[in-house]
Amino acid sequence: MTAEDKQKNEFTLSMPAEGGRKLASGWLWLGIASLVGAGLFAILLVLSRTPYVQDIFPWVDFFHTALVVHVDLSVLLWFMAFAGVLWSLNSSSRFIGVGWLALVLATVGATMIALSPFIAAGKPLMSNYVPVIQSTFFFTGLIVFAIGVAVLVLRSLIAVPSADLWRGGEGSIRIGFYAAAISTVFALMAFGWSYDIIPDVFDSTQYYDLLFWGGGHVLQFTYALLMLAGWLWLASGCGATVPLTPRVASAILMLGLLPVFVTPVIYLFFAGDMGAYMEQFTQLMKVGGAFAPVPLGLAVLYGCLTTTGTAQTNPQRAALLSSIVLFAIGGGISLMIGDSNTIITAHYHGTGGAISLAFMGLTLHLLPQLGYREPDLKWAAPMPYVYAAGQLMHIFGLMWSGGYGVQRKVAGAAQELHGFAQTAGMGLMGLGGLIAVVGGIMFLVVVFKAMRRPV
Repeated sequence: MTAEDKQKNEFTLSMPAEGGRKLASGWLWLGIASLVGAGLFAILLVLSRTPYVQDIFPWVDFFHTALVVHVDLSVLLWFMAFAGVLWSLNSSSRFIGVGWLALVLATVGATMIALSPFIAAGKPLMSNYVPVIQSTFFFTGLIVFAIGVAVLVLRSLIAVPSADLWRGGEGSIRIGFYAAAISTVFALMAFGWSYDIIPDVFDSTQYYDLLFWGGGHVLQFTYALLMLAGWLWLASGCGATVPLTPRVASAILMLGLLPVFVTPVIYLFFAGDMGAYMEQFTQLMKVGGAFAPVPLGLAVLYGCLTTTGTAQTNPQRAALLSSIVLFAIGGGISLMIGDSNTIITAHYHGTGGAISLAFMGLTLHLLPQLGYREPDLKWAAPMPYVYAAGQLMHIFGLMWSGGYGVQRKVAGAAQELHGFAQTAGMGLMGLGGLIAVVGGIMFLVVVFKAMRRPV
């Protein structure tokens, strides 16, 4: 293979014009701000459960209120903001004003969500995928953010780069990002369709669970497709040779999009049976969610472990390996899910942590290309391993406790930790969570040091 052919087959993405890079930087700032906000609410979560200190908070149930905002900031807003980074880099310079409009709308919505506990207190509901606070202010922020995402996706689908940028390994990355945009269209459609068909006869928690169930499941395909394309990009970034041709890699990524097209079928054949509706989306994700990650993950892992000359301290390599391991464990745990216990929580902390690690690794990889400083290797190299180790402890603690019947979405005495095994499992979960938080703080320190002054 000639040097030119090798370069053509590298899984990397050429940077757009300055306008596209600035727009991507704006989305990155929103994502980082979301993580900072999630960290602040995590501190408030601890304080709201601390004796004496908890009396300072005037809210009746501030623990769950803070938990709602923490989850939305650390998952929904962070993931979609980073999707904005990738889609902005994947777009041409057309309709750049529309891209900035999407960012402004998303920022306004995210700000309203973060401020909602302090401006308009309401009942917190830990609904799946999108926990909510029952207040007009919160829902307005959520809707504005969703409109921003819709505008972002619309632009990403019409501002298509020129044909010469879709060849080779670069084309595979672009196909993955484009497939994720299509998946998001189906997710937004599912949210609207659910709102139309679900009767308003359930209690609040059940209603919002059902409302976000379909779209929430489809959105997982969006995150997974972005992560998979990110794995290929990170593999090239750390010098690994992936044993896949661009054509095969593109086919695998399109295979990952295929299950999304079942979504309209589920809604068209909906006959009012909510149990069947929920089970169909569960099976869709359980089966279809393995189509692309298994073959592509194995290929990337093989490339990382067999390619000689890759730097062991490379933060991209650390993030990539940690992400693959976490996703494999989280996906495997999904096969063990039965009752509504903490095994479910272990599953989505594995897959969600893997996606977050892939996005962290891509952030470190992109900082110099967006005009910022190189990340500090002293902090950046061990960061993914610290975060992953904490998440693994957190996950195994949840699995252990779930095996002894500890229920999810409860805290304090409601957990009913009667035996040593249950208590030890939740203790391991808590220690792992603290270590993962340390990893997250390390990531933020690295990013802020690099972004505080452009090169």
